[in-house]
Amino acid sequence: MPQKRRSQSWTELKQAGNECFRAGQYGEAVTHYSQSILQLEKSGQKKKEDLAILYSNRAASYLKDGNCNECIKDCTESLELVPFGFKALLRRASAYEALERYRQAYVDYKTVLQIDCNIPAAHDGVNRMTKALTDIDGPSWREKLPPIPTVPMSVKESLAQATISASNSQQNGVIDNKKKAPGPEAVKKAKTLKEEGNAFVKKGEHKKAVEKYTQSLSQDPTEVTTYTNRALCYLSLKMYKEAISDCDEALLLDSANIKGFYRRAQAYKELKNKKSCIEDLNNVLKIEPNNAAAQKLLHEVQKMK
Repeated sequence: MPQKRRSQSWTELKQAGNECFRAGQYGEAVTHYSQSILQLEKSGQKKKEDLAILYSNRAASYLKDGNCNECIKDCTESLELVPFGFKALLRRASAYEALERYRQAYVDYKTVLQIDCNIPAAHDGVNRMTKALTDIDGPSWREKLPPIPTVPMSVKESLAQATISASNSQQNGVIDNKKKAPGPEAVKKAKTLKEEGNAFVKKGEHKKAVEKYTQSLSQDPTEVTTYTNRALCYLSLKMYKEAISDCDEALLLDSANIKGFYRRAQAYKELKNKKSCIEDLNNVLKIEPNNAAAQKLLHEVQKMK
């Protein structure tokens, strides 16, 4: 019995990693994910999907900490286990972009769009890389690209049919969710529920607004503004970790979402995570250099001990 208490299972370690990630403790998240990967590999269970998620989650933690080379390694490992995992591709693209390896970033962003053409972060990435590569290589920049892989139909179909699995419960953290593209009816329902949430926000009834936004997201989990709106409510309710989770989701769907960065920075400030707060505010100011709210908050945070 004592042995059992000392050693955590890979799922518990993954859970601990998710919680550290949500709290902005990316170094600790890496440690937990690494232990979880070791446990799962040692157990001899051939769980390719689970291992792929763990590598992709650890990659997300490395990316947050600015360790782009390790992020790329983990994403590549994840993609060898489960080819065409769009989160691993997006994270690797972001890391390549940060290292100014624009051709590889372009290929990954473009591959994501073959899997699901409704991911704003991939569209934005393709546009940024197109501009950067045109500036560097001139009009014939496409000739210098590595080959773009063709995504098999089976991958697109399985993504379209992907149901939100049990591993995607609220507790499991936001970084390994599988999102299903909603049908037109669901989108319509989600919009109505979101508008009801907005009406509650205007009255200052943030708890009721959260309920409406949560119902809205159960209909359409791909709507960025519903996440950033719910994050605003969580900030008002002093539920800072939940606010960070929602901003993470928003930024996964739209990598240049100003509200996502700014509201996450507000939550980090309250959690006394100065480094992550400053990083998010700098991201806002990269996109909008004259954003007065971000400038003011940055000035306040820099004075924090």
